[in-house]
Amino acid sequence: MDERARRGAGGTPGGIGEFLLGAALAVAGGWLLTNQVTVSSGYWQLWGMSAFGLSLLPLLLGIGLLFFDGRSAWGWVLTAGGAVIILTGIVTNLHVYFRPTSLFNTLVMLGLLAAGVGLIARSLRAH
Repeated sequence: MDERARRGAGGTPGGIGEFLLGAALAVAGGWLLTNQVTVSSGYWQLWGMSAFGLSLLPLLLGIGLLFFDGRSAWGWVLTAGGAVIILTGIVTNLHVYFRPTSLFNTLVMLGLLAAGVGLIARSLRAH
């Protein structure tokens, strides 16, 4: 049998079954863990006032410049900068909470995730 045909996960001999089982365990553990997280958002404030409308100005000016002249360097800079400002504002104002759960459920979630990552790493070694 050709050696190339026997190669498994990561180009090493064997390990396809371990890799697939590890991936399934890691996905299950990750899904269960992220399912216990609640994400909410706060208000964008700048000196005590709402700042979301102000963060839209560079994006809107950039889009306007791009519709006027599609090759405008300032239009591209303002559009990209405005998008970065909005994305940064959204991410920095997120509040992430882990919902209360039992110790058993937490151990199952983290155990599945750790076992999956361990099996994936093991499948990439030659054995």
